[in-house]
Amino acid sequence: MENNNEKQIFARTQLELSLGEQLNALISASHALNVRTAALFDSTLQPAAFLIVRWLLSYGPATATALAESTAMDRSSVSRLVAQLKQLGYVQSETSPEDRRGVIISLTEAGREKASNAIKEKEKEFYKRISTWENSDLETFIDLLRSFNVNGSSSSL
Repeated sequence: MENNNEKQIFARTQLELSLGEQLNALISASHALNVRTAALFDSTLQPAAFLIVRWLLSYGPATATALAESTAMDRSSVSRLVAQLKQLGYVQSETSPEDRRGVIISLTEAGREKASNAIKEKEKEFYKRISTWENSDLETFIDLLRSFNVNGSSSSL
């Protein structure tokens, strides 16, 4: 009986290790794709600048503090990157209507267009990877990812 239990524990451990390998491969590939997408946006900028651009594209205008919190960057890094993005004409800032001391950062039309074009290239890579999948396989993958993400949403990996 104990031998069967040990086999089950060993099998589970091997599955968990295999899952870890696949998650690491996904995270590494995703990071590399993010870096390539950032270079498509503007190769003179650090990839972290594109993280700010993507956030603004997804969520709209924000304060530097909100950007820092939501991108897990320190405020000084966000300020430096925003200054570079402003200099290149990708973002603009204006006084906050609620708090005249605050500043709201938003994408310019040029920033929005360039970001959208870069993201389309990133999407092509994802679509290429799933293009041969059956719909049922894609549905299963989505359901499993949703379950994984929901169950882990209160903590970070």
